[in-house]
Amino acid sequence: MRRLFASSQCTFLICVSAALLAGGGPFLAQGTVPEIAFDSVADFLKTPNDIYVGEVAGVGANSKGQVFVYTRTGHPYATLGDNRTFMHGGSRLLQFDQTGKFVRELGQDVYGFNAAIGLRVDPQDNVWTIDAAANQVVKFDASGRVALVLGRKPENITVRSAQPAAGRAGEPPAGRAQGAAGGVAPAGAGGGGRAAGSGTPGSSFSQPSDVAWDRAGNIYVADGLGNNNRVAKFDKDGRFIAHWGSTGTAQGQFMGVKAIAIDAQDNVYVADAGNKRIQVFDAQGAYKSEFSNVGTPRAMCMTRGSTQYLYISHVGDEDGMEDAAIYKVQLDGKVAGRFGSAGKLPKQFGIANSIDCRADPVLLVGEMTNWRVQKITLR
Repeated sequence: MRRLFASSQCTFLICVSAALLAGGGPFLAQGTVPEIAFDSVADFLKTPNDIYVGEVAGVGANSKGQVFVYTRTGHPYATLGDNRTFMHGGSRLLQFDQTGKFVRELGQDVYGFNAAIGLRVDPQDNVWTIDAAANQVVKFDASGRVALVLGRKPENITVRSAQPAAGRAGEPPAGRAQGAAGGVAPAGAGGGGRAAGSGTPGSSFSQPSDVAWDRAGNIYVADGLGNNNRVAKFDKDGRFIAHWGSTGTAQGQFMGVKAIAIDAQDNVYVADAGNKRIQVFDAQGAYKSEFSNVGTPRAMCMTRGSTQYLYISHVGDEDGMEDAAIYKVQLDGKVAGRFGSAGKLPKQFGIANSIDCRADPVLLVGEMTNWRVQKITLR
């Protein structure tokens, strides 16, 4: 920058234009998207001296304002056998009251708690945890008892597994090759002819990341951080109905299914992180539309008012310390505004992995890198 202004040939407009170009896409985008003013309580959670909050994978509030946090903390350990490693523990489910004061821990030593990746609270106040290592989605009822389990935890992890060959730049590695456009695979569909990365019909998850529900109570699971790139649909009792998606860049394909949300008309919004877009489907998995003006989507939530909005967190680097923001988006994809930046201070975000907007304009944002939940109030 000093060299630009030191040059006798540099006019003000030329220098400013060069600086904007050097700043890259995010800097330019800030000039076209309204900034939303907001307040933050960065130390919202209040825990006892012997309870610690680690990487916050998921946060959600119920109808009473009670807050639930699924966090990577506790005492993980592994048992090494002959060529195999058995994982135990590693995540905890904590409950807080409306003020952020610790109430209790739920699900101590639950078999499916290994590596927390998400949490949702449904309209009936059931709490759902999503675990990437256990490959399970677990439903806890309002009393804290396990009510439903989707998926099955791997019996073991093979230590000496063959490593997939890395693809060329811009190409997926072996095992996540691009396939044909993703269509719906109905219950009972056979394995022959499935598109690459579409997964096995049923609840054989590969690092699931999120869960949502339609008006009938059907369950939709985002299953695409491992070898699958799909959305799996179940009825309210956990019976598999259908799935759609495969690995790739075409319509109906995904490169990392990170988050999912459903509007009042049962349209399904899927955060396709690797392709930097949000894809929209109907409840049967038919592609409807997409938009890609929100950076790299990491977390997403849907408001409940008569006019619904999406809040979508953008994480532009691996640690969330260089480029981050949260966007407020209309359902047609138009960005209404954005707020926040990357960092560790209040009003900054370090991998915003979970957003709860049940009480919009009051949001709860769970951060992985900063080990906290920020309570955000939009002005």
